[in-house]
Amino acid sequence: MESISLHAYNPGPMTGAGNQTYLIPGRRPVLIDAGTGDPRHLDAIARELEARRMALAAVLVTHAHGDHASGAEAIARRWPDVAFFKYPNPERDARYPVPWQPIADGERIPAGDAALTAVHTPGHAPDHLAFLDEGARTLYCGDLAVLGSTVVILYSQGGRLGEYLGSLRRVLALEPHRMLPAHGPVIEDPRALLLAYLAHRQEREAQVLDALAHGCATIEAMVARIYPDVPPALRRMAGESVRAHLAKLQDEGRVDARGDSFRLRAAAAGFVPDRASGASSS
Repeated sequence: MESISLHAYNPGPMTGAGNQTYLIPGRRPVLIDAGTGDPRHLDAIARELEARRMALAAVLVTHAHGDHASGAEAIARRWPDVAFFKYPNPERDARYPVPWQPIADGERIPAGDAALTAVHTPGHAPDHLAFLDEGARTLYCGDLAVLGSTVVILYSQGGRLGEYLGSLRRVLALEPHRMLPAHGPVIEDPRALLLAYLAHRQEREAQVLDALAHGCATIEAMVARIYPDVPPALRRMAGESVRAHLAKLQDEGRVDARGDSFRLRAAAAGFVPDRASGASSS
């Protein structure tokens, strides 16, 4: 299945160089992710469609974060007949006033000259979907993975680390040959990256447990210990990552919380880290 990468023109501290959206031409032209409504993005979509004498039929949104969904209204104004699809997220979908149609896990959605299979991959966001081209074994993976970096789990926006780890394992089992992410270059070796992600989260969990064992009781104290060199502008994101790890440890009965204070449960109090804590990505 052919796809055309179209930049959304939205660089920033959290989006890096900006988002990639993907236009799939064919009998039913489909766009994966809506961008942010930048006119240059809309013009790029229009040029590709006009060159092929096609009309955009549908937009499939991976999840309701603004850099993926907020351009839906601008697309609807330019192409009024377009249908919009995503996995439902009642808390966020109404921010983007288009008539969303729900996609269910495992649903096959006509796209181009074939179909994509929706794969519910929560964790980064509760409504996160990836879209699998089964013939080419290509996964349009949204924010599930980024080559050369890690993915922030936004606990305050419904992100859950345990779900994210489950999503990584689910995608590993699908054995995609390549992944097309919303940020960064094509991932040509998905297995290696996904395994590295799982190992990284194990290391980060060890650092959180080590911080607790050394008396760090608040997220701020843990961020200072685990991410000593993080720039001030990214401390909130580091805190989101720590909070996501703490929530997973709470769910497993390994950490107790009282207000904004956290401590190891007695069964975990004998934890000894395998390596010294240090700074790395989220």
